[in-house]
Amino acid sequence: MGQGKSRKRVFPVLHTPDPNPVSEAYSYCNTPNRTEQAWEGHSPADYKLLSVQVMIRHGDRYPLYSIPKTKRPAIDCMLSPSRKPSHPQLNAFISHIGQGGRGHWESTLGSIPRLPNHSACEMGELTQTGVVQHLRNGQLLRQAYKRHKLLPTDWSPRQLWVETTSKSRTLQSGLAFLYGFLPDFDWTRLTVRHQWSTLFCGSACDCPARNRYLEEEQRRQYQLRVADTQLERTYADMARTLGVSTRQLRAANPIDSFLCHLCHGLPFPCVPAANGGTGGCLTVAEFAVIRRQQLEDGVDRRKAGLYHKYSILAMYPYLNRTAAKMERVARANEAGRRPRAGGEEVFTLSSGHDVSVAPLLSALGVEDAKFPRFAARVVFELWKSPPDTPELPKKGAGKSEKSKAKDGGFFIRVLYNGEDVTFHTTFCRSHNRHAGHPLCPLENFLSFIRRDIFSAVNATSYQEACYKREG
Repeated sequence: MGQGKSRKRVFPVLHTPDPNPVSEAYSYCNTPNRTEQAWEGHSPADYKLLSVQVMIRHGDRYPLYSIPKTKRPAIDCMLSPSRKPSHPQLNAFISHIGQGGRGHWESTLGSIPRLPNHSACEMGELTQTGVVQHLRNGQLLRQAYKRHKLLPTDWSPRQLWVETTSKSRTLQSGLAFLYGFLPDFDWTRLTVRHQWSTLFCGSACDCPARNRYLEEEQRRQYQLRVADTQLERTYADMARTLGVSTRQLRAANPIDSFLCHLCHGLPFPCVPAANGGTGGCLTVAEFAVIRRQQLEDGVDRRKAGLYHKYSILAMYPYLNRTAAKMERVARANEAGRRPRAGGEEVFTLSSGHDVSVAPLLSALGVEDAKFPRFAARVVFELWKSPPDTPELPKKGAGKSEKSKAKDGGFFIRVLYNGEDVTFHTTFCRSHNRHAGHPLCPLENFLSFIRRDIFSAVNATSYQEACYKREG
């Protein structure tokens, strides 16, 4: 049958987290200097790709905080094809984005700069590295889906959905990704939609229980941190070097700035002895202690389960929209259906943050995944099997469901940074992928979203989960 090879291809094993906090941090940087293995677009022979939905984290950015009394890292955020890291499409991308006024921009997005544009980066600004990361991401998926002819050349505005939060770094990352995926796209057919929440929850963001779980999770995080004597000692040493209070240093979230220095190959900041500070340089050893604690926190977070409950309520609205789109596309592709004018939504891009991607992975049950690096991506693929391959009917399926299966079934794949994680998800972990079907039935995902996802929070619906009082 030759299935062994394709099966191996479709289900790579997730990497176990690297125990060395410094080398782990380099993988978080996601420096665009290596060839990447991407398993998007792989399926058994004769399966048809029907739709793709992607959630990305923005690319490399300038820190959101500065370490008190230190010089800010010197990074140029103007784009220059002659500066490394670069990309063959960078020049063409810059000139294409210059025509963005021809596109349609929802709400306030039209006033946000479409390219990073400061020679001394501003706080949180996307860097050239971040732009290149997403040009590569888009290009990677363009290659992966080329033979599947996912988007027709004359795609209609309805077939492509792009949404972003209102930060310049997410909007610019989304545009870089889109340009890599669809070079020289027609601006006049594009609408860039605004999501005001980092959870992409649209009009269903109100959920008191979600906020309670988040507060409990933050309490857990705090308690673990203050119990870590090595971490406390490290903060005290750093504060002494700088001549600031430990409290002031903590508030500046130094890991953010440390990571920027590490990712850009810059030496860690140094200060002269002054104003009560002993002076000297912050060290890799100090960085490693903070990073080690973060990794341990990730392990404790999974054990405690509060973050998982938070994530389910945080990402349900996004997942529900994802499932509804898949269901619409699947219906439109049933035998005998007449295609709708303008087609169905076949490609969706949601450009968000680490606080968008991390809860999405947790809600799906992919708990062993690494924390979202810069330019991380989660991809949902919808597939249809050839007509003579019956979809596995659910137990107790009625006649109509069984007969429908003859048309060819619908299947889902979920990928994280190019690795197939479908069988790490809650809804497909127990599916026997070696029996008849190497892919996960769409019905598993739909049942999960409609009902099973709420069992972790002892409820049967989003409404009930959000508003029931604690006992």
